Amino acid sequence: MKNSRRSFITKAAVAAAMTPFASLSTFGQGLTEAIDKTPKPSPPSDLKITDVRCAYSGGGLFVKISTNQDIVGYGEAVDAIGGTYYLVQRLGRQLNGRSPLSPNVIFEQFRKQAFFGGAQSGMYVAVLSAFDAALWDLCGKALGLPIYQLLGGKFRDKVRVYCDTQLYSVRNPKPEEYAKVARAAIDRGYTAIKFDIDEANDPNKFDRWNWTASNAEIERMYNSIAAARKEVGPHIDICVDMHGRYDAPTGRKVAKVMEPLNLMWLEEPVPADNVDVYKTITQETSTPICGGENFYLTYGYTRLLSEAAIDIIMPDLQKCGGLGEGQRIANIANAYYTPFSPHMVGSFLGAMATAHVCASVPNFHILEWQSASDTEPKWKDIVKYDKPFIEKGFLVVSDKPGIGVEINEEGLKKYATPNVPFFE
Repeated sequence: MKNSRRSFITKAAVAAAMTPFASLSTFGQGLTEAIDKTPKPSPPSDLKITDVRCAYSGGGLFVKISTNQDIVGYGEAVDAIGGTYYLVQRLGRQLNGRSPLSPNVIFEQFRKQAFFGGAQSGMYVAVLSAFDAALWDLCGKALGLPIYQLLGGKFRDKVRVYCDTQLYSVRNPKPEEYAKVARAAIDRGYTAIKFDIDEANDPNKFDRWNWTASNAEIERMYNSIAAARKEVGPHIDICVDMHGRYDAPTGRKVAKVMEPLNLMWLEEPVPADNVDVYKTITQETSTPICGGENFYLTYGYTRLLSEAAIDIIMPDLQKCGGLGEGQRIANIANAYYTPFSPHMVGSFLGAMATAHVCASVPNFHILEWQSASDTEPKWKDIVKYDKPFIEKGFLVVSDKPGIGVEINEEGLKKYATPNVPFFE
C-alpha cells in the first residue's frame, strides 16, 4: 500500500511539472515525506523492546516497557518494592533489543540467573512480578488478544470480589462500627466483606510486643465479627484477617471461637514462615484457614498444598511472581481441590491483571478489592478505564488486548513517591 501511494503521488508530481503552473512542481513532496516519517506497523515477530522505565507511588511500583512499534506494556508490583529502582534498571537493560513475546522464558531466565541474588522471595520476585505483567500486556497488545486468551481462555466473564472494609483505619473500632461498615458495603452491592482484627492499640494487650492475645482481646474480636454477622445475616460471606501477627495458641483459640459465625475464612492467624503450625490450626478447626500472600513462587506453595496445611490459598500476583506464575500456582492448587483467592492491594491495573488469571483457571474462588478504590480519587486518577471498576460485587474481565487498563502517567505523577525518578 505504501508503494501504491508513493506511485500515485510521484506520477501526480510529474504531471504537475509538465503543466504551465510551475508552482505545482513540488506537488506531493510534503505528503511523501510525511509517509516516510510515519511509523509503519510491522509483524509481531519484528517486535523488540527498546526501553524500560519505572515509577513509584506509595507502596506500588509501576514498570513501563516500550517497543520499536510504539506498543507499551505496564506492570505493577506491591509491598516489597522499596529501594528497587536500580534493580529495575539492571533487569531492563537485559531486555533491550529482545522480543517481549516469550514472557515465560524471560521470567525463568531472570529467576535462574539470580539464584544467589534473592530470586527466591522478597524484592527481587516483586520486581519480577511487575516485569512479567508488563510483558504479558505487551504480548496481548501485539497479538490483539486479551491476556486470558493467551493463558488458554476464560472459564468466566467476571470475577467475584470481596470488599476489604479497611476499618483498620479507625482506632479501636467498636462492634457497632463493624456492623455499620458491613451494612455500607452490602448496600454498595458486595456479597462478601473482610475485617481485620489484629489491633495493636487494644488496651487489653499484655504489651506492645507480646502477640499472645488475652481473653479480653479474643472477646473483642468475637464481638466485633458477631456484630457484623448479625447485621448482614447468614448468607453474606465474611473474611477475618489476623495479618500473621499472633502465636500458635492464639491462632487456635480464635479459629475455634469464630466457628459459630460461619466465616468464609480466617486469614493468616500466624506468621507465614511455619507451615507446620498452619497445618495444626487447619486440622483443629472447622473455620477455613486462608493464607499465602507472603509466600513466593510456585515452590512456596508446595508444602501448604501437599500437606493440607491450608484450606484456601491467596497468592498476591503483584509480588509472588506475576501472572504466569499465578496461573501455575492456581493449577497446582486445583490438583489438591484448593480454592484460589488472590490477595490484591494494588491499583486497578493490578486488579484487572489478576482478574485475567482468575478467569483462566477453574478453581478461582474470590478476589480481594480495597474499599478505598471506591471512594478515593487517586485510584481513578492513575488509570485509564472507561467503565465502572466494580459492578454489583463483580469485576468484569476486559476483552481489550493485553490487560485492558492503561496507566494515566499524568495522573500517577500527582501521587508519585518524592525524590525517586518518575518513568526516567
